[in-house]
Amino acid sequence: SRWDHVLEALLHTAADVDALEPDSVLEDGWIKEAVSRSGMKFRWARLSESRERENRDIQRRPPADPARLVPRPPVVTIMGHVDHGKTTLLDSLRKSQVAASEAGGITQHIGAFLVQLPSGERITFLDTPGHAAFSSMRARGANATDIVVLVVAADDGVMAQSVESIRHARTAGVPIIVAVNKCDKPAAAPERVKQELLAHDVVCEQFGGDVQAVHVSALKGENLLALAEATVALAELLELKADPSGPVEATVIESRTDKGKGPVTTAIVQQGTLRKGCVLVAGKTWAKVRFLFDEHGRAVKEAGPGAAVQVVGWKELPSAGEQILEAETEHRAREAVEWRSFQEEQEKLQEEQRAVEAKQQQHQEAYRREREPLAHLSWRQRKAALYRANRQKAAVRPSERQESRQLALPLIIKGDVDGSVETILNILDSYDAHEQCQLELVHFGIGDVSENDVSLAETFSGSIYGFNVSASKALQQLASRKNVPLRLHTVIYKLIDELKAELSAKLPPAVTENIVGEASVLAMFEVTAGKKKVPVAGCRVQKGQLDRRLKFRLTRGRETVWEGSLSALRHHKDDVQAVKVGMECGLSVDAAVDFRVGDVIVCYEELEAPQATAWDPGF
Repeated sequence: SRWDHVLEALLHTAADVDALEPDSVLEDGWIKEAVSRSGMKFRWARLSESRERENRDIQRRPPADPARLVPRPPVVTIMGHVDHGKTTLLDSLRKSQVAASEAGGITQHIGAFLVQLPSGERITFLDTPGHAAFSSMRARGANATDIVVLVVAADDGVMAQSVESIRHARTAGVPIIVAVNKCDKPAAAPERVKQELLAHDVVCEQFGGDVQAVHVSALKGENLLALAEATVALAELLELKADPSGPVEATVIESRTDKGKGPVTTAIVQQGTLRKGCVLVAGKTWAKVRFLFDEHGRAVKEAGPGAAVQVVGWKELPSAGEQILEAETEHRAREAVEWRSFQEEQEKLQEEQRAVEAKQQQHQEAYRREREPLAHLSWRQRKAALYRANRQKAAVRPSERQESRQLALPLIIKGDVDGSVETILNILDSYDAHEQCQLELVHFGIGDVSENDVSLAETFSGSIYGFNVSASKALQQLASRKNVPLRLHTVIYKLIDELKAELSAKLPPAVTENIVGEASVLAMFEVTAGKKKVPVAGCRVQKGQLDRRLKFRLTRGRETVWEGSLSALRHHKDDVQAVKVGMECGLSVDAAVDFRVGDVIVCYEELEAPQATAWDPGF
C-alpha cells in the first residue's frame, strides 16, 4: 500500500518511524528524501498569504467639546402634498418668485434657501417636491433636517403625500410644525384639517398635543411671521448647536452637472466650516473645493454649520444623500475613495460567491434526484437508462438560433440632477407589464443628451428620454436622421405619460370579432360550372345580413367545421354582394366543405383596436 511505501522511504532518513503519529510534522530533508526515493521530482512552492488591507477610510469626527459649541441656524424642510402651496410659501418668506417659473407649476427638485428674519435669526429652508413620484427626495429632505413644516391646504385637507411626509418625519425622528395654507380661500376649513391630522397621530396644541399649527396664506403673505417665529421657538427648544471649528461634516442634498463648472453639489454643512481649498470625500468620489456659491449663485468665502451651499470641484458626481467628510490631504482623500471602492468590490465578490454556491447546491440536488431512482441498477443499466432519457430531451430541445419574438423597448434616461434620475429609475422599477413588452434600461446619466447617447439608442433601437435637459439643434437633427426618438420633458408626469404611450404603441392591436349575420342551411344541391360540379348550400338569413366581402364560419353544434371566404353568393340566380335577414340565398366556398342541413353559417368582421399597456405607475 502507499502508506507502507512512504514508511519504507522514510527508513532511509533519520526519522524515528515507530514514533510517528498521524499528525507528526516531517522535516524538509525527510520529505525530499522520500519523494526522491519514490522516483519523483519536487518543487518548493511558497504559500502566499493574502494580506489584510488596512482600513484607510475617513472616520467621522468624535463628538465636539461642549465648550466649543455655538448655536446654528435650524434646517427646516417644507413638505406636503403637490399643489398645496409649499413653494409659494417659501417665495413669500424670501420675497422672490420661484413658483411662477416652475415647469407645470410643480416642484421637481430639492431647493435649499437661507431666510433671514427681521429679528436677525437665520433659517435654512429645504423645499421638497410634493408630487407622488418624488418619494426618495422627500425621505432625503427629512433625514438632513431639524424641523419639518407640513403644509396642508385648508380647502383640500390631508392628502396622500401629506400622510407620506408625516411618515418620513416620524422615521427620521424630526418634530413637525403644521402650516395650514390657503386660509384666504372661501372654501377653507382649517379646523377640519386639524381634525383629519388627529387620525395620523399629529395632535395640535388646541387638542392637548405638542404640535404647533399656524394658519397662513402664502399668496397674500398673511401670518408668515407667526410661522417663522414658531419655527425659531421650536429650534430654541431643540438647542441646535454645532462646532464651527475642526473637520467639516455635511450632507449632499442634490447633485448635478453644470456646463461651465462640472459636477456641482448642494450640501448642508453640519459641523466645521467649509472653505475654498478644503478636500472633501463623499461616497466613492472626492473634491478639492474650487468655489462655493449660495442659492442666488453668488460666490461665498465660507459656510458654517446649518448653511446650504453649492460646492464646485468634484472629480465625479456624488449621489444625493451621501455624507461629506473632510480629509487632511488629497492623498488621504484618494486613499479613502480607493478603500471604499475596494470594499464594494469585496462585497460584490462575496455576493457572487454566495450566488454560485446556491446554484451549485441546486445543481447537486437535481443531480441526486435524477440518480436516486437508478441507484439499484448496475452501472451498465444505469448508463442505458440515462442515455434513453437524454435522447428524449435532445429531441425536444428548441433550435438554439430561434429568434426572440419578445417585444422590448430599450431606454436611455438623462436627467438634470442625481435626484431626478433616481426618481425616474424608481418609477421604472414599478414596471410590471413585462409579458406585454420588456422594458430594458440601457443607460442612464446626468447632464444634457450627448452624441454618445444617440449612438447607443441607435445600436439598441431604443428611445432617449430627457428630464429637464436639453439637446442641441445638431443633435436633434442627428437623432432624426438615425430614427432615434428623442423625448425631452420638463414635467415628470408628462414624461411618464409619453413613455406609457410609446409602450402601448409597441403592442400589436387587439383583434375583436363583430358578428354581422347568421344563416341556417336548409338544403344541399350541386351546380354545374363548366365541367365541374360545385356543392352549394341553400340558406335562410336568420339574423343581420351576409356580406360576401367579409369572413365566414361554418358551425355544427358547438364545433367549428370551416372558416374562410365565399367564392359565390347568389339570390335566385343573381350574384349579389349582400343578403339581408329573412331572405334565402345559395352560397359556395373555395374549399371542399361537407355542408349538412341544420348547420349554421356565421358572417363576421375582424376589428383591430389599439392595445394599452397594463402598467400603472400610480399617478
